[in-house]
Amino acid sequence: MADGEDESFIRFDDGPINSIKVDELTTAIKNSIDEKGMETSAAQMMAEHVLNFFGFNDRIIDNILEQEDRDVFYMLEDAGLLTTEREETTLYDGREWRIHYWLFEKDKIIEKIRSETKKDEQSDKEKNVYDEVPDGVWSSRG
Repeated sequence: MADGEDESFIRFDDGPINSIKVDELTTAIKNSIDEKGMETSAAQMMAEHVLNFFGFNDRIIDNILEQEDRDVFYMLEDAGLLTTEREETTLYDGREWRIHYWLFEKDKIIEKIRSETKKDEQSDKEKNVYDEVPDGVWSSRG
């Protein structure tokens, strides 16, 4: 990274972005959760729900999550959009204490956002072979 640049920023071709936006996470979720195509509204609701926990932070502590929320986080972890880490510390009485965190996989999110652009470009290039067949070909031969 260049001097003075914060490595927590997501970097696109046009420069750094401070945090993941709802539409970016929505696109990443749509492109990773369901190959058949998740409804945009469902992906957006999930993105908003997850981002409400993170706010402007890039990691959150696991113990703030309810089980239903944690299930969504596990699903996004399976999709590669979130990851976990843990910290261990020794308490004053000698016991070990573990703190679990959730973090965005920013590189994977960027990859999933860009994969939509590639899909769009590819679908524009791909044509149905029947589109180029003249109408007269389908008439019966006599």
